[in-house]
Amino acid sequence: MSIEPPAAVRSAYRDWRWSAASEWADQAAWRLEEQAGLRVHFLKVTRTGHFPTAREERERLAWARAFLPVPEIVDSGSDAAVDWLITDALDGTDATKHPMLADPDRLVPVLARALLAFHEAAPVDSCPFDFTAATAMEQVRRRVRDGIAKPTDLHPEYAHLTLASALDELERLRPAAEDLVVCHGDYCFPNILLDGDGAVTGYVDIGELGVADRWCDIAVAAWSVTWNIGPGREDLFYDAYGVQPDEERITFYRLLYDLAS
Repeated sequence: MSIEPPAAVRSAYRDWRWSAASEWADQAAWRLEEQAGLRVHFLKVTRTGHFPTAREERERLAWARAFLPVPEIVDSGSDAAVDWLITDALDGTDATKHPMLADPDRLVPVLARALLAFHEAAPVDSCPFDFTAATAMEQVRRRVRDGIAKPTDLHPEYAHLTLASALDELERLRPAAEDLVVCHGDYCFPNILLDGDGAVTGYVDIGELGVADRWCDIAVAAWSVTWNIGPGREDLFYDAYGVQPDEERITFYRLLYDLAS
């Protein structure tokens, strides 16, 4: 791992079994298992300034647990270099490793209905986290201006764009109205857990949770179907969620996804 956990965390869990769970440019995660196997935690460490920070995820978890099956916070902290968060493990297997991945015509509707349940469970009026289009566009402009966003952040569909032309495209496609719900913010296969029967047991990695147009999640979730299964089943996701494809919103929110974090 290129990111080291704080020494205090290493010391506190020195007798636990550590295994790498994931690693990205500015964050890493470990699975921590007590020697007796009775308890399992997950540790996430993010470089200071990375969006979303582990601190931001802690705030969202603390709010969301009243409404959604998300991990319980065990501990968190910050130092000069990193933020870190420890949570209890949830039951279930993420959708990229679940046996139902071999039956996509069954799995895709399950994930679509789970997203609809997520959107129906969390109350917009009391959610303190805002990721409406105005807020998201301000963040994207800042990331481009400060050199944080890179052309390499763009998926192949948008690789022909410069950052300037990507901003222009976002301004052109920006929805005039938004159908606001509490969005997950990164609803994709690794972030949904399923039990042995294929029922959803929880949602993880909610550091970008906030009030936004429901298409902020739908567009990326359907994209994740193609990433994890292959082309040809995005319409199955839309049908199971209960919407017709909105191509302008799909393009806007996928391009936003690439540049906002």
